[in-house]
Amino acid sequence: MEKRLTRAEEALSVRRLTGDDLPACAEVIRRSFLTVAEEFGLTPENAPRYAAFATTEEALRQRIADPRRPLFACFDGQGRMAGCYGLSDRGNGTCEMERLCVLPLLRRRGVGETLVRHAMEQAREAGYDRIAIGIIAENQALKKWYEGFGFVSVGTEKYDFFPFTCGFMEKRLG
Repeated sequence: MEKRLTRAEEALSVRRLTGDDLPACAEVIRRSFLTVAEEFGLTPENAPRYAAFATTEEALRQRIADPRRPLFACFDGQGRMAGCYGLSDRGNGTCEMERLCVLPLLRRRGVGETLVRHAMEQAREAGYDRIAIGIIAENQALKKWYEGFGFVSVGTEKYDFFPFTCGFMEKRLG
């Protein structure tokens, strides 16, 4: 049974993560992406590089050591991490939003929207012209959700290390 959030819990805030946040962030990423893995039949054997299986605290620590690869998280009014995302410079004026995720019990409560809007604002402030994201191309519900923010499909690619097709989407900022 899903717990209803109180008003204090619903007050969302986003901030850049520090090393102290990384254990919680790794857990949020793994738990959030695990539901997608289950939906699409992904396992550590057939998709060992998928976020649900490959995210470690050490990998996140290496990531935030690079100032061009920050991590951000959304917290509820009680200070609990509800979701997170990372940004990376892809060059040519494009910033990539990576591993955006929301804990399963907190989905459809504005956390994802808060994170996407925050990512777009961070990218704008950093001087990027475009923001990009990669998704499982077969995940039509997620594709439609990103289209609601103005993202458009810009291509797909099949990699040997994933049993799905990667879909790429972009949005012009400005």
